[in-house]
Amino acid sequence: MVEPAATKSRTVTTRVPARLDRLPWSRWHWMIVIGLGTVWILDGLEVTIVGTIASRLSEDGSGLAISDAQVTGLAAALYVAGACSGALFFGRLTDLYGRKRLFLVTLAVYLAATALTAVSFSAWWFFLFRFLTGFGIGGEYAAINSAIDELIPSKYRGRVDLIINGSFWLGAVAGALLSVVALNTDIFPPSVGWRLTFALGVVLGLVILVVRRHVPESPRWMLIHGRAEEAEELVADVERRVEAEKGTPLPEAERSMTVTQRKSIGFGEIASTVFRSYPRRAVLGLSLFVGQAFLYNAITFGFGSILVSFFDVPSGMTGYYFAVIAFGNLLGPLLLGRFFDTLGRRPMIAGTYILSGLLLFGTAWLFGAGVLSATTMTACWCVVLFFASAGASSAYLTVSEIFPMETRAMAIAFFYAIGTAAGGISGPLLFAGLTSSGVVSDAVIAFCVGAGLMVAAGLVAVFFAVAAEGRSLEDIATPLSAAPASGEAAA
Repeated sequence: MVEPAATKSRTVTTRVPARLDRLPWSRWHWMIVIGLGTVWILDGLEVTIVGTIASRLSEDGSGLAISDAQVTGLAAALYVAGACSGALFFGRLTDLYGRKRLFLVTLAVYLAATALTAVSFSAWWFFLFRFLTGFGIGGEYAAINSAIDELIPSKYRGRVDLIINGSFWLGAVAGALLSVVALNTDIFPPSVGWRLTFALGVVLGLVILVVRRHVPESPRWMLIHGRAEEAEELVADVERRVEAEKGTPLPEAERSMTVTQRKSIGFGEIASTVFRSYPRRAVLGLSLFVGQAFLYNAITFGFGSILVSFFDVPSGMTGYYFAVIAFGNLLGPLLLGRFFDTLGRRPMIAGTYILSGLLLFGTAWLFGAGVLSATTMTACWCVVLFFASAGASSAYLTVSEIFPMETRAMAIAFFYAIGTAAGGISGPLLFAGLTSSGVVSDAVIAFCVGAGLMVAAGLVAVFFAVAAEGRSLEDIATPLSAAPASGEAAA
């Protein structure tokens, strides 16, 4: 029950966070995962499609006057720039107006922009709507990650977050295999096939929109923003569903917290909280995002061009190779995710980053020595990215759980935007320039830069990672609105 305090400050004492954290896994949680987590499948589909169709778009008859380097470099950078801008814009709105309202709006932006990309008639149109597609996806990151962490019980938060973020690669597998069919000129004309790949993203997004309408608002957000009664009713309804499903009553949630409700928090207080109250965590978040953003945005946008330029793989066949490394990426979070909740955040984050960086250095050396073929190169990337994908997914988990609830969406947006702008915009541009030269030593340099950043981020995690496994979000970072309750510290 909510116990309103007899003050004018609208202070309430509640057990809602503890009640959410003590829930067993149920069908209700699966609904959250499916409704919110599938956005990463869309993102994987988007990124992979552009990487695998880059060579086809630059060929005669594609319907666009565009070069391979423009697709893997400029268009990729614009997509990421849009994602960074969208994260910041929608991240602020997510903290102000709620998780649910914004994860519906951002998906609608993605759908409209992707549909308009499919009907591109010139390079500038293609570039514009790649930017706007990224704008919608970036907003999704802030709204979805904050909602997921606030709805999933603390016992499962690490593995669920990693698997959801890792589902990017399920979309990547689908995009890679789809491109093989779409780029087959015996089936579709060169100017039609690549358009159908974008159209599939629209269809998938519409299905997700239908499911997502049933996902509730975050009760934690509702508590802070003057909707405590609604939060209590929502959690009580979930508890009734879970008890009916499990056939046993739920244990009593003993821990309470007291919050002073407020409508919004200014940028000044958010910045002060993140950088003055948690400077080590801020350095950790930036390091993790820069490392993974450079590595992944460079590789996913440019892998098809590497196969074509250095191994003479036909453009219509690159999808098979990319599907293989995408599957390796998918296995990483699936198989390693539970260890982030059992062995702990620090050893797993640091270990996945450092190990993937060292393996990438080894791949660069083998590539430079000329001993790799298209097949063995793909195998090497599979091993590297098996560990890197788990590490990259943990970057989103980390920044979504180590800062106070009132700053969560904006913190995700900020670290994603800054880290991705540094690594995700410069990465594709630098990588495209180095790999398009056709000089092996230039590509080796690009590999080594990505490897070095991953190792450096892993070393930062050794010292700064937070032991968040199994802990309530309110324990990891006390909400700014929290106040002592009945003589005991709140959260």
